Amino acid sequence: MVAIWHAERVLMVFDRWRQSWELPGGRVEEGESPRQAAARELLEESAQEPDGPLRFIGYAGFVLAPDQRAEYAALFAGRTATVRGFLANEEIADIRWWNLRDVLPGRVQPLDVYLARLTRVSASGLSHCQRRGQNSS
Repeated sequence: MVAIWHAERVLMVFDRWRQSWELPGGRVEEGESPRQAAARELLEESAQEPDGPLRFIGYAGFVLAPDQRAEYAALFAGRTATVRGFLANEEIADIRWWNLRDVLPGRVQPLDVYLARLTRVSASGLSHCQRRGQNSS
């Protein structure tokens, strides 16, 4: 999974099959590292690329319904200064750069929102408290 940030907005993709907004991501292919898979999935699903190497944030564990299958995903974060054009594909219908406050049209995966919020601090390099303190000086 990848939380890529541009101008204080995180990229969300609308998955055609799950009919929901989520962070880009997918499975690791043979011979790939999790970081390489994250960068590839980001490019395949959204046509976006990070400005530098993606940073490993941690692992997310979750249970998928209806069969209660446990899965784990590596979470990476990065930034981009350049928003590239996007063309809908067979997997992803749309992308949005989201500020985590405005309402997205349709269903949003709660886990992905939570993970995006966690990476917001990491992606900026400063916590919200640190930024607030710098602004008041």
